[in-house]
Order: sequence, then C-alpha cells, then structure tokens
Amino acid sequence: MPTSVRLAPEIEERLEFLAAKTGRSKAYYLRELIERGLEDVEDYYLAAEVLERIRRGEEDVVKSEDFWRGLDA
Repeated sequence: MPTSVRLAPEIEERLEFLAAKTGRSKAYYLRELIERGLEDVEDYYLAAEVLERIRRGEEDVVKSEDFWRGLDA
C-alpha cells in the first residue's frame, strides 16, 4: 500500500545519509522504523487500555504473592 509521509528536513537528511552510507534504500529504513516503532506503540497503547479496564474493575488481576506462589507448585 503506497503511503506518503512528510518528514522534517533534518530527518530526511539523516535518512538520506544513512541510505547513502549503507547502500540500502530510504524505503528499506522507513519500513524498518515503522515495523519496530509500531510494535512499541502497540505495546504502549494496548497496555494503557488494559490498565484502564483494571481500574474500572473489568479485568481480573492476581496479587504478586499469589502469582509467585503459583509458580512454586
């Protein structure tokens, strides 16, 4: 899926420099950044969503003592 992104000039310069020095395309590094960054963003926002459900009492939780005791069994 083609997508366009506007980059700040200094970011584009860094990307162009990296691509030139390594012989890889800018698209390669953009894909790499998106894949790695997307995982971090997903982790953050999905964890925040679970935390809100816990605060509302909609999610089951286990006390840490019970969790660790359960591992000894």
